[in-house]
Amino acid sequence: MRILSAAAVMVLLTAPAYAQMPNLNLMPEVATKTPEEKEQDAIREKAYKESLKKIPDTKASSDPWGTVRNNETPKAAAPAKPKTSGSAANSPR
Repeated sequence: MRILSAAAVMVLLTAPAYAQMPNLNLMPEVATKTPEEKEQDAIREKAYKESLKKIPDTKASSDPWGTVRNNETPKAAAPAKPKTSGSAANSPR
């Protein structure tokens, strides 16, 4: 009886999960193209390749801030002297 109830519980728990899975057809029927469709595809592919040849190559840099920056590295500022306060700075050594 326990085995039967355990099996029933398993079936009841897996049924909603099975219902959520999409119905996939892994072996669709092979659809062949007609000669007219093949010819149209060839014309479309040829026009696409010709349009790609018309696109110019980018030779210039596309850096919009290129004219603002200078090519030299910035010089490091002189290190600031530490400020000392109090009577220790004014006393003779």
